[in-house]
Amino acid sequence: MNMDTDAARERARFNMVEQQIRPWEVLDTRVLDLLHVVKREDYVPPAYAQLAFADLEIPIGHGEKMLSPKLEARMLQELGVATTDRILEVGTGSGYLTALLASQGAHVYSIDLIEEFTRVAGERLARHGMTNVTLETGDAARGWQGHHGHGPYDVIVLTGSTPVLAEAFQQSLNPGGRLFAVVGEAPVMDARLITCAVAGVYGTVSLFETCIPALRNAPQRARFTF
Repeated sequence: MNMDTDAARERARFNMVEQQIRPWEVLDTRVLDLLHVVKREDYVPPAYAQLAFADLEIPIGHGEKMLSPKLEARMLQELGVATTDRILEVGTGSGYLTALLASQGAHVYSIDLIEEFTRVAGERLARHGMTNVTLETGDAARGWQGHHGHGPYDVIVLTGSTPVLAEAFQQSLNPGGRLFAVVGEAPVMDARLITCAVAGVYGTVSLFETCIPALRNAPQRARFTF
């Protein structure tokens, strides 16, 4: 271990939290502390290791990208994950957000369309002793029942945007459940938190505007042609 390199890395992590994430209204100490424990650089493709703490979306292959650190942290804060929560993550990607969710919740079911992402994320999570994760390869852009029918869930998070949010997601929430989704089309999308008060009763709060890559096969708005 090179102590100088370790010190530089921890300084970069500290700066990421203090200069990017905290100014973005992420003040939940559980989330901020977790960012020091779950090492983001362990989930970044080796070619981009130097950018692990940068305020940008890092390419992970197959035309996909990791979300920015501040958005990942904000998602986590808004969802308020509890230790008893069953979680559905749509879009495993690098597995980093999966690891953050698994560190807070009871079990994460994470789905990705790309088999390589499922496999590599599984290897990374196993390396770090994350055993409360089930990874599956499939298309969950319109909801997910899984091969074993895992739902309903306490927390659902979509890591890609969707022009239209499929109703199946809110219908898969337990009472007290929370769903985070970025809805709309470029250049301006709406980050939303949808909550289930009791079965069949939902509330929606618009959190902030953003623009992130869309989920593949996401439902589209109807186009009127004359």
